[in-house]
Amino acid sequence: MGQCLQRHSPPKLFPGDIVEYPRNKYFSHFAIYYGELQGVQYVAHLTSRDSDSKFLLFGRALKSEVKLDPIELLGKKYKVNNMLDDCVPARDFHNVVKQAIDNMIGQEVTFDILFHNSEHQATLFRYGVKKSEQIERIYEHIMPAWKKLFEKRQL
Repeated sequence: MGQCLQRHSPPKLFPGDIVEYPRNKYFSHFAIYYGELQGVQYVAHLTSRDSDSKFLLFGRALKSEVKLDPIELLGKKYKVNNMLDDCVPARDFHNVVKQAIDNMIGQEVTFDILFHNSEHQATLFRYGVKKSEQIERIYEHIMPAWKKLFEKRQL
């Protein structure tokens, strides 16, 4: 008998990898694999502390921060998505990325779905470049609805 492959085994992770947690048809949450602490795998991610209902409407949260959390606290289904590796070199985890994460932990950050979301934060840590492919994909669908709200001075 040959070896059996586990269908749902977690991906092999290396410190600095971007971890993507699919949330729905359009959006995922993104984090950076930080490594193991006392035998538990951790990721660093941008998360909101706002519970304000306006957050979803306006796509902003003033009280956000980078946190370290156990990898499975964010979800059981995740994958590695180092989306810019073919065109942008990844920064050295131990000398650059880890220090950047450690410096950001606990600092208040403004979350903005269009300009500074968890994907922007993850690519900024890994590559030193802010990019959100998911926002680029849906931007053309978001903007007409938001433009109407701007015109009516509701946004």
